Amino acid sequence: MKKSNEVATSPLIPYETLLSRFKELLKSNNLKFTKQRETILFALYNYTGHFTPEELYRRIKSEQPGLNTGIATIYRTLSLLENAGLVTSISFGTQGKKYELGVKAHHDHIICTNCGKILEFYDEAIERRQEIIAEEFGFKMEDHSMKIFGLCPECQNDRKFQ
Repeated sequence: MKKSNEVATSPLIPYETLLSRFKELLKSNNLKFTKQRETILFALYNYTGHFTPEELYRRIKSEQPGLNTGIATIYRTLSLLENAGLVTSISFGTQGKKYELGVKAHHDHIICTNCGKILEFYDEAIERRQEIIAEEFGFKMEDHSMKIFGLCPECQNDRKFQ
């Protein structure tokens, strides 16, 4: 069984293509293309890993302190991008969501329920098995998401000493 946690984390499309899609999305929703929204998109494109809106906000503020981008703009922009499939999220219930750019190679997630660490992985056997299950039930699979929840090695070690 081929397993890999070496998932391609770079986006599958050039930034200019994503920017063009974003501008079309804004136009179709009667929204203006602003420097703040462009900064959010650029930060998303260059952010590796998973992040909360607050983490994205802090990153933008530290990189461009003079830019007046509010947290509400980040939430609205993330929501718009998620609805368009350009951003994906993982829900942590009452703790909120973590986001990532949605134009990366397919991968699944394993999530620590204690510290919130998220690892990406791809397993060909799991992918094939999901296709077989969909076929067995007469489904034409269009998309899927797999999340495995548990304790990472560090948190397992921490709990041993509690």
